[in-house]
Amino acid sequence: MKAKKRRKSKSTFKIGYLLAILVLIPVCYGLHLYSQQTVVNTAMPIEKYDNLELPRGLTDRQQQVIQHTGYTVSYNKEWRIPNWVAYELTREETKGKEKRSDRFTSDPLAEGGMPTNSDYAHSGYDKGHMAPAADMKWNSKVMKESFYFSNVCPQHPELNRRKWKDLEEKTRDWVIADSAIIIICGPVVDKFPRTIGSNRVVVPRQFFKVILSLYGASPKAIGFLFDNARSVSPLKSYAVTVDSVEKLTGMDFFAPLPDELEEQLEGSFQPNKWGIE
Repeated sequence: MKAKKRRKSKSTFKIGYLLAILVLIPVCYGLHLYSQQTVVNTAMPIEKYDNLELPRGLTDRQQQVIQHTGYTVSYNKEWRIPNWVAYELTREETKGKEKRSDRFTSDPLAEGGMPTNSDYAHSGYDKGHMAPAADMKWNSKVMKESFYFSNVCPQHPELNRRKWKDLEEKTRDWVIADSAIIIICGPVVDKFPRTIGSNRVVVPRQFFKVILSLYGASPKAIGFLFDNARSVSPLKSYAVTVDSVEKLTGMDFFAPLPDELEEQLEGSFQPNKWGIE
């Protein structure tokens, strides 16, 4: 009887051991897959690229970098205009309903001189937004900030109201399609620029805009360059590589990206990817 009990005990132990192994195998495999999935999901989130919208390398001119709620501006108190304005625009932000204020005011955070409305009066130039009011409809505060003079440049009316506006509208279409994009824009100024008004507000020779999309089907970037003059040609005729804008302005855009990806995006010229053939 004792021998039978021992055999039965050993048999029960073997069955229990095998059952434990059968249970542990899928658990361990599941943990392995979870670990792999965790690595994949956190490998390249856009959030790791801190300050992706902020240009680097601008050292040859006066600047005060001011971070507002809706955008960041590098304000040049000597020129009375921004060196650049940068922000990320998301799909949700394009759904804002805040009404346009149309009240241009001094930037309370800017140091030094600021333009006034009288500087622009009878000058022949519009107060051209860099970060457009239509991108700032998601909050009353950001709408107000968009009308700070630190976000404004003297702009030819038939640039401001035509192709510059067309590009702003096209950009919002891209945001809706790709969920979020980075936008950086600003003036290109001659060595001896003309000025307007008693505050001697500098009139830019050209304007640039560079745009980066990382959320779409594939990462892409594009630049645009406009003369500060009547602009009525197809939008594609103003498109350029981001590299060419960097060479013109002396700025380094999207620097937090991995070098290989940055070089690929900034050297690429594929307007068809943006639907502006």
